Amino acid sequence: MRAFAFASAVSLAFAGTAEAAPRRVASLNLCTDELLLTLGDPAQIASVTHLAQQPAETPLWREARRYRRNDGSLVSVAGTRPDLVLTMGGGARDRGRIARRLGIRVLDLPYPQSLADIEAAVRTVSAALGRPAAGAAALARIDRLKRSRPARAADTIWLGGGGRTVAAGSLAAQWMALAGFRQRAMAGDRVSLEQLLLRPPAVILRSDYRSGQYSGEQRWLSHPLARRVRGARTVATDGRAWTCMGPLLAAEIERLKALPR
Repeated sequence: MRAFAFASAVSLAFAGTAEAAPRRVASLNLCTDELLLTLGDPAQIASVTHLAQQPAETPLWREARRYRRNDGSLVSVAGTRPDLVLTMGGGARDRGRIARRLGIRVLDLPYPQSLADIEAAVRTVSAALGRPAAGAAALARIDRLKRSRPARAADTIWLGGGGRTVAAGSLAAQWMALAGFRQRAMAGDRVSLEQLLLRPPAVILRSDYRSGQYSGEQRWLSHPLARRVRGARTVATDGRAWTCMGPLLAAEIERLKALPR
């Protein structure tokens, strides 16, 4: 039902737009930036957000710096005269009125909650861009991971700054399962140092997101108990890929899956 709702919302957002491939496409959200950079033709990309151009936020920052940046608002891309704008999660009601006045099509994707949602988003965006082959390649990569999913999964805690983790049934956990990691259910999606000490998992999947940043969350990760948990194997993962958890994460899952057990 969730996948059906996702697909229905996307279809409504893009109804009546079966036209020629757009020539100038702008993205107003980091997650749609990654979809556009992954699926789009470089010649049709007009603008991405400033976040996409920051090394700390996405592995695609080098590609993103080839294009004009925006601040995430429709007004900030109007000057590039896009014929398609990608965004995610809705926005101010004024956005729709401005888009209609300027004659700009807006594709507003819901936030994905499952791998099926990711696959639906890839199909929708690649079709909207006139790039079905690019979408098919991304979907094939995910399908290969699903078909080669390890039969046994290790008890794992995904660990981020401040003890943040992910829900056992979440999109993150679904990606983890493709690499042979089973996310342990944790109350409030948090883990304490005491829990790591008294009941360590087989694997700690440790996000390196903003690892060089001085902050309270990073100080938590620097605690000796968080850095070296007795009885647990610590595996580092590129935290940037877990922000949006779109098709960009497939490469990281492939890397994790190939690590020695």
